[in-house]
Amino acid sequence: MLKFTEDHEWLKLEGDVATIGITAHATELLGDIVFVQLPDPGAKLNKGDSAAVVESVKAASDVYAPLAGEVVEINQAIVDDPATVNADPQGKGWFFKMKLADKSLMEGLMDEAAYRKLIE
Repeated sequence: MLKFTEDHEWLKLEGDVATIGITAHATELLGDIVFVQLPDPGAKLNKGDSAAVVESVKAASDVYAPLAGEVVEINQAIVDDPATVNADPQGKGWFFKMKLADKSLMEGLMDEAAYRKLIE
């Protein structure tokens, strides 16, 4: 199940763990990403908490926790090579994985069609 937020994040749910990253649209708005700061594994986040920071040649931007849960894994590869986020934002450019406190809340997020309408 793939869902999206109004803050241009995507979530892919597998079991009760969601992989989270930023959308291709977000990378277009940001431009070339030069720095990524990720949350610590084990961090407990509430919906809306600042979870990560992305810096580009244009701006710095927070990536927010789309739902509440615990960070179980981070993508060190994008810290080492931030350009990966621009090259493959919804693949190798994922940010972190989070065990969701309540995965049923995914239903409240946008599907791909609704997200496309938002960014038109």
